[in-house]
Amino acid sequence: MTDANLFQLGIGLETGAHEEDTARGVNTAIADSLVDSDREDHFIRKNGKVFAGTHLIIEVMKGTGLDCEERIQKAFRRMVEVCGATLLHIHTHKFSPQGVSGVAVLAESHISVHTWPEIGYGAFDVFMCGDAEPWNAVDVLKEAFATDMVEVRELLRGEELIAKEIAA
Repeated sequence: MTDANLFQLGIGLETGAHEEDTARGVNTAIADSLVDSDREDHFIRKNGKVFAGTHLIIEVMKGTGLDCEERIQKAFRRMVEVCGATLLHIHTHKFSPQGVSGVAVLAESHISVHTWPEIGYGAFDVFMCGDAEPWNAVDVLKEAFATDMVEVRELLRGEELIAKEIAA
């Protein structure tokens, strides 16, 4: 097996995981430290809430160009730019006869997509932590795929878990 194959399998990669990362539940001392305003991490503190990141579920409807890997990669790059994120890697795959799946791995998390161009539909996820502004991605998608038919649902990832630990 080549080194490239081992890399794709994740073999030999340092994950940075530690023993305490595998424990079930959250340590209350850790939860308490998350609300410390001096803490320098990528948790978001906004409107009295502390959460890991903002995850937008974005549905693009009646879009054009959803079968083009190059167009999707360009949209990924533009979203990264306008959201103030850091691109680490893009990988897309074109299906036959149609459709594209892809992911942009970010320092702040990820952007992903799966498309059904035959019905003009693209299912995008934009998940970002830290100072990135994921809502800026919505206008990029409208422009990139020539549609105003975009619906967005927002999840504040980790909010309930952190809130429960802080209240405990």
